[in-house]
Order: sequence, then C-alpha cells, then structure tokens
Amino acid sequence: MLPATAPRRTPFHEFHRHAGGKLVDFAGFEMPVRYTGDVREHLAVRNAVGLFDITHMGEFDVRGPGALEWLNGLVTNDVAALAVGQALYSPMCRPDAGIVDDLLVYRYADHYMVVVNASNMAKDFAWMKQSQPAGVEFTDRSDATALLAVQGPKAPEVLRGHVPAAALELGYYRFTTGDLFGIPATISRTGYTGEDGFELYFAPEHGTRVWQGIVEAGRPFGLDLVGLGARDTLRLEMGYMLYGNDIDDTTTPLEAGLGWTVKLQKTAFAGKDALVKQKAGGLERKLVGLQLDGRRVPRHGMAILSGGREVGRVTSGTFSPSLERPIGMGYVEPALAPLGTALEIQAGTALLNARVTARPFHTRGSHRS
Repeated sequence: MLPATAPRRTPFHEFHRHAGGKLVDFAGFEMPVRYTGDVREHLAVRNAVGLFDITHMGEFDVRGPGALEWLNGLVTNDVAALAVGQALYSPMCRPDAGIVDDLLVYRYADHYMVVVNASNMAKDFAWMKQSQPAGVEFTDRSDATALLAVQGPKAPEVLRGHVPAAALELGYYRFTTGDLFGIPATISRTGYTGEDGFELYFAPEHGTRVWQGIVEAGRPFGLDLVGLGARDTLRLEMGYMLYGNDIDDTTTPLEAGLGWTVKLQKTAFAGKDALVKQKAGGLERKLVGLQLDGRRVPRHGMAILSGGREVGRVTSGTFSPSLERPIGMGYVEPALAPLGTALEIQAGTALLNARVTARPFHTRGSHRS
C-alpha cells in the first residue's frame, strides 16, 4: 500500500500552530478549523474583525489576445462586462449545465485571474486546459500565491496606513494593486462573510511580514484569528453556496438560484443550450433557505418531507450564532419553494419542524453594495 500523501501547508502554518489552532486536512491542505471556538470567532467577524488564511484557494492566470473570448465561453456570467479593476462571481458549467465550480474572475489591465475552490483546483485546471486555444497563456499560480482575508466592520481600520488609501475606498467586487505592509499585492473587496473586508493576494515569501503586520495592526480593534468552522457558519448565514454541499456537477445555476449569474444573451458558453431548455421547460427543484424551530441542527443529506413524503434533501445546516436558531438550505420541489411553506426534516427518528425562509438569513452585514 502506498503511503498517504501528507497535507500541504500554507506559509502561515507555524502561526496557526502557535496560536493553538486545531489543524485538519481540508482539500489536501493542513488548515485551522478553529482557534478559540467557532461562535467566538464568528461573532468577532460580525462585530469587529477577523483574519482568515485562505491560501488553499487556487489562482490561475489567463493572458493573450484570445483570453476574454475563451473565458467568456467557459463561464455563465459576462466577463466582457468587466472593467479593469473589477471582479465577478460565476459558475463554470459542463455542457449539461452541471456546475464544474463556482469561481471569481478578476480583470487586470493585461490579464485575468481566475480564483477557484481549493477542492476543485486540479479538476478546474484540467477542465479549462482541454479547451485552451492557441495564443492564450494559461498558468496555475496557486503555489506562488498567498491569500489572506481580513473581514469585519473594523477591517478598514486594521489596514488603514498599510495599503493605498484608494484600496480603502474600493466598492464591492472591485480590486486594486499596491503596497501591503511594503510588499506588492492585489487588494480586493469581495468576501464570503457578509461583512466588510478585503482579500490580500501576495507572494508566499512575504507571509511572515504580512501576517505579523495584520495581527499587530488589528490588536487595538479586537482582531481574532478565524478558522474554517466559523467561515462556514458566516457564509451560511448569508446563504452563500459551498461547492460540494449546495452545488456540484449534478446541480445547475438555475436550480441553485444563481440565475442572476447566467447571461443567456451571450453568443455561446458551456451549458447555454441546456440552461435555455431548462428555463423554458421549468425547474424540477429549487434551492431554498430553511429556518427551524428548537435547537437541533439540520445536516447535509437529511431528507426534507412534506406530508410524510420526501421532497428533497438538506445541503447545508448549522446553528446560527447571529440569529440564535438553526438554519439550513436544501433542494425541494418548486411548488414547495414559496416563503413560509411548512416542511419537516428527518433527523434520525425525529422530525424537525422547518419553514422556507428568505436568504440571506442574516441581513445586517456591513459589506459594501
């Protein structure tokens, strides 16, 4: 038997270990799932500011005169609508409209950067590579990129004086380049928490300088280190997708409520014909938000029932620290998708009362529109 491959480590591994982070294997990386506790870390981001290591995400560079046309044919959203310094969120689909991944595309003056989920890096690169046209340069820059996120209403104060002043004025889904604690970086304002904040892309060899700089600058503002556990509860309160749970290659953007990312007016893109057909014929299921009574949490894979009949499955669930109640998401038949619809969730031998509710669940986030 071949020995198991050891998880990869980010440039911040020793900082996680010294801070008491509980390290787990996540998407092939040794990552902190928590430091002091999920609820404390979650509330720190909602009320003050938190620091996340998200270096496990993948980054691909796309260059050349055919870059725009190629990317626009790979994703459902409209890359051509991007201005320099702007990013967009988009699914990337197979011809049958199943979602290969959900990703970000950044437009620089001379190239594009595609940011993909850690668990899908190899799959995405291979998927894109097979259709790479002549004259387009396509490079995996993941190993040459460190990525930190500073999230929370006090995030701008933490970075003030350590990034260009213009970076602090960025709108949502905008980015710039400039010095970060004296080293070259891309500074963006997208986020996965519902709070104001920044993503910081830079060379891994500067990891110690940047990490220590942020921790020191954040001390007066109550900055906490935040692990994957709180990252999941924060994103779920906002109703954001998690690939492998809420979307995958068996779900389509229309079923997942991501119709706003599907630009059917584009000439052609992977999955367009299937999405046109699905839109015309109607959906067989829809992803909905679920709010539960009591304190028991819905879990991925639990059956959703209506009148004793299974009508769907839970895709994500947690106890919301902000709302102090269980929440979740799952796919149900369209007739059961209207807000307020009463449902039940099978949790072992117990039935949990639930109702369809609007997303985001948490509506008081500080992120910029």
